[in-house]
Amino acid sequence: MSLKELIPPAGPIRTLCVSHVSKTAANGILMSVAVLYFTRTVDIATDQVGLALSVGAIVGLFAAVPAGRLADARGPRDVTIGLLLLLGLFVCGYPLVGDFVGLLVISGLVLAVEAATDATGNALIAGLVEPAERVKASSYLRAAANLSVVAGAAAGAVGLYLDTPGVYVGLLFAAGALFALSGLAYLRVPRVPPAPHAPEQPIWPVLRDAPYAVVSLLNTVLITHSGILLVALPIWISERTTAPTWLFPMIVVLNAATVVLLQVHIGKNASDVPGGARALRVAGLLLAACCAVFALAEGLPTWLAVVLLLTGAFVHVLGEMLHAAGAWALGFGLAPEHAQGQYQGLFAMSSQLGQVITPVLAAVLLSRYGGAGWIVFAVLFAAAGLLSPGIARWAARTRHDAPVDTSPTTG
Repeated sequence: MSLKELIPPAGPIRTLCVSHVSKTAANGILMSVAVLYFTRTVDIATDQVGLALSVGAIVGLFAAVPAGRLADARGPRDVTIGLLLLLGLFVCGYPLVGDFVGLLVISGLVLAVEAATDATGNALIAGLVEPAERVKASSYLRAAANLSVVAGAAAGAVGLYLDTPGVYVGLLFAAGALFALSGLAYLRVPRVPPAPHAPEQPIWPVLRDAPYAVVSLLNTVLITHSGILLVALPIWISERTTAPTWLFPMIVVLNAATVVLLQVHIGKNASDVPGGARALRVAGLLLAACCAVFALAEGLPTWLAVVLLLTGAFVHVLGEMLHAAGAWALGFGLAPEHAQGQYQGLFAMSSQLGQVITPVLAAVLLSRYGGAGWIVFAVLFAAAGLLSPGIARWAARTRHDAPVDTSPTTG
């Protein structure tokens, strides 16, 4: 692997990365300051903030597929630009929130539109990039996102240190502006024409595609690795091990750095459906192994707990990167070209579902059952990984995609 591999190639892929950097930097700011702004400055109760954000996340689950269908019908570039501009506007509405009801409304709008942009953004990748290069393009985006979300979080950390209402409001407006800039960046890529729709074709083919739904369900199970890192692990470190709590932010930084350096390289062997299925199988087994390693750290001397937690974190990030590559390969490769938008919407919905349920699972399994909770996660990961190749082959046999012209146009 050379340094040159880390730089996205000139053209649409680089522009996609620039847009994604802006979007994920905005996400980093919101992750750092939004909750504390609403609890400290607006004085909304913590449980009410959590409820509003949970309701918004659930609303977002149902936005992705219709947004993808709109991208198919109107063209993904212009739809994505419009949604990102709308997202920026709604985020700028956060400082106007004065009570729980206002937060409920605005967070629902923000999280629904953000979920919609995930679907239409992937449809845009499908429209701009040749099938064999889509995993590589997505790998560049993910590597860039890990840099920018850390930068956004660092900006948020400065705001938390200053801890004044004016700084919080300024950061929220900055996040809104970054979302808008993310959308405007797409003006530099060609338009992707709407997918033609024959009268005999169903309007919502994704809702009839059981094999793709099952593949998406496997993705829901495997994507819980995100919550394993961000929710389960800090609880485990602080409550069940003798390791210092500062180890967790170190693990997060190491995770981000590893993804930046290795995601593009890891994704090279998962450019098609068979390669993606193999990547998911290995990912599931690695994620299962990391759970077992984390479980072993309970009650051990500090130095040994630290060694095991760092080892588990490294195994985790390898599984995480392989899961990402495999998910892109199957998500794009099994979707018909004339309906990439709504299929990417379902796949995005499956990822969002996994991220919504993981905090609850982690809290229940680890707080109540300790190491046995990790074993439950390990079994789920291993099962999803081992089932992936067979289910992918079944899904591939059922594809009946008609060739359509979705080549980009200038303007």
